Amino acid sequence: MAAQLSYVNVFARDVVALSGFYQRVFGFPEIEAIRSPIFRGLDTGKSHLGFNALDAYALLQLSEFSDTRGIKFLLNIDVDSQPEVDRMVPVAVEAGATLVKPPYVTYYHWYQAVLLDPEGNVFRINFMMS
Repeated sequence: MAAQLSYVNVFARDVVALSGFYQRVFGFPEIEAIRSPIFRGLDTGKSHLGFNALDAYALLQLSEFSDTRGIKFLLNIDVDSQPEVDRMVPVAVEAGATLVKPPYVTYYHWYQAVLLDPEGNVFRINFMMS
């Protein structure tokens, strides 16, 4: 079997609130069978999105890296059309996101918007025009 992405995990100050943000905005259902006090998982359809409490730094022996600053990853969430990107941006902002760059056409022919979630993580809402 070829390798494939199963999860992207985000370290979060509040796993319940941050996973709830992505549930409300994109409708991703929680995978309740793997819920714990320091973890929530969401099913995105193609892969999964996990949220780890900051306690997970120690659990994973990553404590020395827990004070890392700056943007370290970017979530890309694809939708079915340009109008869907336009529709989703105000939904995300109303749910607590900050709009960084309004929807635009990229040089690689995607229509996308760039936002920050309530904890300051970058995500894009994309439509691949072809």
